Amino acid sequence: MEGFEYRNPYAAPAAQVVAPADHEAGLEPADRGRRLVAYLIDLGIYLALLLPAFIGLLRYKPERGIGALGGSLIMFSVVCVIALFVYWCVLMHREGQSIGKRAMGMRVVRTDGSRAGLRRMIVLRYFVPGLIGGIPYVGWVFSLANVLWIFGEERRCLHDLICDTMVVNV
Repeated sequence: MEGFEYRNPYAAPAAQVVAPADHEAGLEPADRGRRLVAYLIDLGIYLALLLPAFIGLLRYKPERGIGALGGSLIMFSVVCVIALFVYWCVLMHREGQSIGKRAMGMRVVRTDGSRAGLRRMIVLRYFVPGLIGGIPYVGWVFSLANVLWIFGEERRCLHDLICDTMVVNV
């Protein structure tokens, strides 16, 4: 029978597989596990710098306060965290990398492959999600959805979508 095409009604659906536009531009999204390790490296550095402040706070006694040593430890931590934030800003502006992302061989770029500006990164990638996350009764849902969004096809969190950025392999 010419012109007759048999279609099995019980066959699995067929779909044409097309590579996402990001792959065509040569941008390979970073692996989820590597992004987690990079975050843990950055978090570990900040926690290590906050450890002296925690020790200083543990020295608190109601009759004498925290004392000179406790105050010095807290001030040392504050200065170190500020210095680390300045270094982070320089790295993000120049390379699009934090210390953890640099160690893991990743960087943050715009979805078109161009460099993401520092102002865009601070305001849209960190400040806006932090602000939304601080809303009572709604913020925790957004914060949870933000990190779980990485399990989508594009491997981008909500803060990446808000900022129009993506984390790619270097």
